[in-house]
Amino acid sequence: MATDYYKTLGVEKNATEQEIKKAYRKLAHKYHPDKKDGDETKFKEVNEAYQVLSDPQKRKQFDQFGPGFEQAGFGGQGGFSSQGFSFEDLFQQGGFSFNGSSGGAFEDVFDMFGGGSRRQSGRRTRRGSDIQVQATITLQEAHEGVTKTIKVRKSVTCTTCGGDGAEPGAGMQKCPTCDGNGYIQRQVRTMLGVFAQKEECSTCHGRGEVPKKKCHTCHGSGVTEKTEEVEIRIPAGISTGQTIEIPGKGEAAPHGGVAGNMYVTVEVEKDSDYDRRGDDIYQTLRIPFSTLILGGKVPVATLHGEVMLSVPKQTQSGEVFRLRGKGVNRLHNRGVGDMYVTLQIETPQKLSRKQKQLIKQMAEEGL
Repeated sequence: MATDYYKTLGVEKNATEQEIKKAYRKLAHKYHPDKKDGDETKFKEVNEAYQVLSDPQKRKQFDQFGPGFEQAGFGGQGGFSSQGFSFEDLFQQGGFSFNGSSGGAFEDVFDMFGGGSRRQSGRRTRRGSDIQVQATITLQEAHEGVTKTIKVRKSVTCTTCGGDGAEPGAGMQKCPTCDGNGYIQRQVRTMLGVFAQKEECSTCHGRGEVPKKKCHTCHGSGVTEKTEEVEIRIPAGISTGQTIEIPGKGEAAPHGGVAGNMYVTVEVEKDSDYDRRGDDIYQTLRIPFSTLILGGKVPVATLHGEVMLSVPKQTQSGEVFRLRGKGVNRLHNRGVGDMYVTLQIETPQKLSRKQKQLIKQMAEEGL
C-alpha cells in the first residue's frame, strides 16, 4: 500500500513547516528505538515522511504525483493528465527513455525522494533534522556580542558504534535485500507501458550494507538521544528575531549521513533604562530645574560607559540631545548608532522652607 506522508505525521495537507516539524519531533520521540516502548519500524516511517515533507522541492513533487505513480496521472479511467506536466518535460529531465513500441518500457527511474539527492548508484545522502532554539540576551550583550551555552536534547551519533549501527568488532555485510545496491527496483505496468521505479532499500536505508550484529546501544540506528551543550557565538549588533545558523549541530542522521543544522533565534530583553530603535537608543533623563536654567554638566550612562553632557543655559524641559556614536554597534562592524537623550525637570520630593519661599517669589515674578 502506498504511503501518505501527511497521514504518517498526522497533519493536514496544508500544514505549515512549523506544524510538520512539531508533529515529527513528537512522533520521533514517541517511537525512538531507545525508548522502552519504542517502535523502530514506525520511527523509520516517521523519519522518511519528514525527510520528504520538510523539503519544499520534495514536498511539491509528492503533492503533484502522490504516494505512487499510479496516482500521478499515468493510469486510471481519465488517462494521462497534461496539466502542469508533459512528456517533453519528462524527457528533458533525463528521467526516462521510451522505445515507442506497444508494451515498451521506461528504463530509468523517477526518484520519489527528489532529484537533488540522487546519485548514479541510486543512493542518497541522509541528512538529520534541523533544530530551532531561542537565546535570550541583554541589550548590553547585543551591543557587545556574547557567547552563550545552550543545552539541547537531541539525537547524536552513537558513541558505541560511531554511527554505523554495528556492534563494535562485528563489522558490516552486504545488504541481503538490495544485494548491496542501496535501492530496490520494481516494474510498474500502466496503460502507457511498463516503467521501472527505484526505491530506497528499507533494510539498509540506501547504504547497501547492514551490521552483522546490531549495536546494543542504538539498536542499529546509529544515533542515540542525549542532552548536549552547544556554544553559540552571538555577534555584536544583533536584534530580536534575527537567526544564527550553526551547521552540523542539528539532529544526527540515523543510519549514517550528515547532521542537520541548528538555528538560533535571538531575543533581546527590554531594557529599563533605554529604548532601542534599530541601532539607535533613546533615554529620558531627569535633571534639576536649576541645571536647565543655569546650565551645567550632567553624567549620562551609555552602553559605552559614562559621558558628561553639557546642558546650555535656559534649556527647555523636553529638549532632545544627540550623542553621536553612543548607540548600538551595527552588525558586521558597519558602524555605531546614536543615542538620543531627552531632558526633563526632576521635581524634588522635599523642599526646605527657604526653597519654598524662593520658588514662591519666582512664581510671583512670573518665572
